Amino acid sequence: MTTTSTQRPSGPFREGDRVQLTGPKGRLHTVTLREDGELHTHQGVLRHRDLIGLPDGSVVANSSGHDYLALRPLLRDFAMSMPRGAAIVYPKDAAQIVMQADIFPGAVVVEAGVGSGALSLSLLRAIGSAGRLVSFERREDFAQVARGNVETFFGITPETWDVVVGDLVDSLPGEFPAGTVDRVVLDMLAPWECMDVVADALTPGGVVLCYVATATQLSRVAEYIRSTGLFTDPEASETMVRGWHVEGLAVRPDHRMVAHTGFLLTARRLAPGAVAPSVKRRASKSSYGDADVEAWTPGAVGDREINDKNLRKRAREAAKAAEGARLAAGSRESGPTTE
Repeated sequence: MTTTSTQRPSGPFREGDRVQLTGPKGRLHTVTLREDGELHTHQGVLRHRDLIGLPDGSVVANSSGHDYLALRPLLRDFAMSMPRGAAIVYPKDAAQIVMQADIFPGAVVVEAGVGSGALSLSLLRAIGSAGRLVSFERREDFAQVARGNVETFFGITPETWDVVVGDLVDSLPGEFPAGTVDRVVLDMLAPWECMDVVADALTPGGVVLCYVATATQLSRVAEYIRSTGLFTDPEASETMVRGWHVEGLAVRPDHRMVAHTGFLLTARRLAPGAVAPSVKRRASKSSYGDADVEAWTPGAVGDREINDKNLRKRAREAAKAAEGARLAAGSRESGPTTE
């Protein structure tokens, strides 16, 4: 079976391909090409068969003569437009996660939870064909959406990827012997609850990265990591991206920006028995007790929920897109490779 390393998003458009159409006024439409498919807007109808066989970057006109630019979505475009069961990791954070966690080709990576699969896509690309990604997700319905999205993007379910439905604390020790995991990425409500099994699974020098939304979560996981004595002192950051308008001499920052989406916290596993040199700090409010932790980290940290009806709809959308991707992958294998 073809693996992620040989999937090249190029060549003429085929039935089942995911295509991003940019129409008048820059409005985007993402469609899965079907022989009898049509894109209907108030500005006319564009037939999918007018795109099939054309190269990436082609321009086609709809029934009213309006031009549309057709391109295969980049990973960032796909992640922002794919069906969602849970909130996604934004591309700006996914890029930082790959760099800060040092995800490399051939790495053995654990991810929890999988959500809608946006981060899984970036991790799968980074580990290449020789790596392994195991994604843990408590909810089967979320895992179903993630599987559909990953298969839609790659055209297959990568051989380098496994999804385990279950709790990380219970399932991780059965999946990996101690000290055999290179990197662990935690995108969950309470990552401190998993830190002990993560420490056991990580190889000495391995990296744990936590993606959390609030300052209360950031504080609690940082202090828990310090309390274990098993990791280097954690480092925390957030990423903000501001676009720029550049047209002639009109060069200025955009009025809108993608600001806070989450915090990233990283630490590295110490060798067994090693004690990290103490970090000298001035006396400050860093001293705390159990009562302070409870006050600073209320039990009801907000967890946004999606209702069952909408989740079933997202799962159907993801499955339908994956079916189209399988069709496109099959036509690539059976059809001619030259344009």
